[in-house]
Amino acid sequence: MSKTDTTESTAADEAAGAELSTAPKEDREGRGDAVTGGPVLGAVGWIRWFWRQLTSMRVALILLFLLSLGAVPGSLIPQNSADEMKVQAFKDAHPTLTPLYEKLQFFDVYSSVWFSAIYLLLFVSLIGCIVPRSLQFVGQLRSRPPGAPRRLDRLPAYTTWRTAAEPEQAREAALALLRKRRFRAHRAGDAVAAEKGYLREAGNLAFHVALIVMLVAFAWGQLLKSEGGKLIVEGDGFSNTLTQYDDFKSGSLFGTDALEPFSFTLDSFTGTYEKSGPQRGTPRTFEAAVTYSRGGADRKAVIRVNEPLKVGGSKVYLIAHGYAPVVTVKDGRGKAVFHGAVPLLPIDNNITSTGAIKVMDGYRDQNGKKEQLGFQAFFVPTFAGAGQGTMFSQFPALDFPVMALTGFHGDLRVNAGLPQNVYQLDKSKMTQFKDASGDKLAQRLLPGETMTLPGGAGSITFEKDVKEWASFQVSQQPGNGLALAGAIAAIAGLTGSLFIQRRRIWVRAVRGEDGVTVVEMAGLGRSESAKLPEELADLAVALTAQAPPTAETAAAPAASGAPADSAEDPAPSGEADK
Repeated sequence: MSKTDTTESTAADEAAGAELSTAPKEDREGRGDAVTGGPVLGAVGWIRWFWRQLTSMRVALILLFLLSLGAVPGSLIPQNSADEMKVQAFKDAHPTLTPLYEKLQFFDVYSSVWFSAIYLLLFVSLIGCIVPRSLQFVGQLRSRPPGAPRRLDRLPAYTTWRTAAEPEQAREAALALLRKRRFRAHRAGDAVAAEKGYLREAGNLAFHVALIVMLVAFAWGQLLKSEGGKLIVEGDGFSNTLTQYDDFKSGSLFGTDALEPFSFTLDSFTGTYEKSGPQRGTPRTFEAAVTYSRGGADRKAVIRVNEPLKVGGSKVYLIAHGYAPVVTVKDGRGKAVFHGAVPLLPIDNNITSTGAIKVMDGYRDQNGKKEQLGFQAFFVPTFAGAGQGTMFSQFPALDFPVMALTGFHGDLRVNAGLPQNVYQLDKSKMTQFKDASGDKLAQRLLPGETMTLPGGAGSITFEKDVKEWASFQVSQQPGNGLALAGAIAAIAGLTGSLFIQRRRIWVRAVRGEDGVTVVEMAGLGRSESAKLPEELADLAVALTAQAPPTAETAAAPAASGAPADSAEDPAPSGEADK
């Protein structure tokens, strides 16, 4: 073969393998302008170079890794967007790290400048990478598979045999066979060209489009989300308005008119616990029975952990539980100035709880002077017993409830204009009651018992009723459905791009110098695969039924790289077009 023929053959082989992928081709234009010492780039050239780097798949993967790496501080360090009290507690506990974390915006990771920059660059990179590849892929779908290379024997999977059938008959049989096997096939000169596995590149593009969808869903959810918490005692209700929440956070584009109009009442809370064994105290039943309404008839529902109540676009989650002892406070004249259930906050897994009872209005001391009362409460649902040396609960259920109280009188500072924790007492303007011997007044009460305040100041009674409370989180996250769809599409696309092989098959049938038809078959895959020679061998065996080899053919046709007996007893092809 002459040098010219070799060059033409190599070019034809390269053309045959082209466009098996939609990966961007390197732009080699303008290299003729390069001078000794390297190319000279102007402003436009540098912009093109930067854009080419940004939209490369390599940079997209790096940015995706940086985005996941940047989310690590957000999962390990308390965030202002989630719980400002935890953030403040972290700052108080780590005075050295706090200034550094504040400069790095570690307390507001997801709204920080650096995280937003990575997010936006990744978004632009994916779009800039996917759009041209998608257009190129559409062009490939509309075009036909390229014609056969001049030298089929140079391809990685190849087989040939001689047959008494006419070349036209062999080509027609090959075309019918390939189409039956769901190849896109057509006649191209003296050969049949076929291609299969387009869903590999479609899956690759779908995966990256799905990443964009998830990024959009994340941004949409962050901008339009709302999330609020509400503690409700049994028998009390909640209406989904801004003033009803104990705490509320929303995205920057969220409007209060977007709150779902509904209300519900906590009918009862049921909690049961493992009574023995290594799992003692572990919740077995943890559910809240509610009655809810959305502008129509009342409906009953049960909210469990990970089984929220869905009302329109809102979800109501059950997130916490505790006890609310019922107490009655009377003044010195015996008039009840406070009566109700007081929610107390758990401090351990056995629901040992603390809180404050505040009597802000209606109370007068023994001299008739208006005053405020405050009681520090410590409650255990299961008391260890007198003389056991501990006041902490031994079990989360209400087996032996006891409440310890200390009383104060004075000014609760609730009208000072400063926010105040409802579970804590501001004792700066309060004086603790003292008993007859001058000791600070503190008493442990069983249900039904009363602590009498000294000097005719009144009394407080722990009623024989302990209600339970449940804490709910009401969330509106509009991007969740879109994010889920994106995640499913990403998994499906990634699966297709990993397990589907795009490959081309050529069958050439020409008359040899001795007048006998020579059939050549060759295959080329997007990537190396052991299945390609096997598939080619299977096709060759099927084709020999229409174009049987002549008697002088030394052996049955077998694809190069496949076992010699694969043509005689071929296994069914596993490469059905996905």
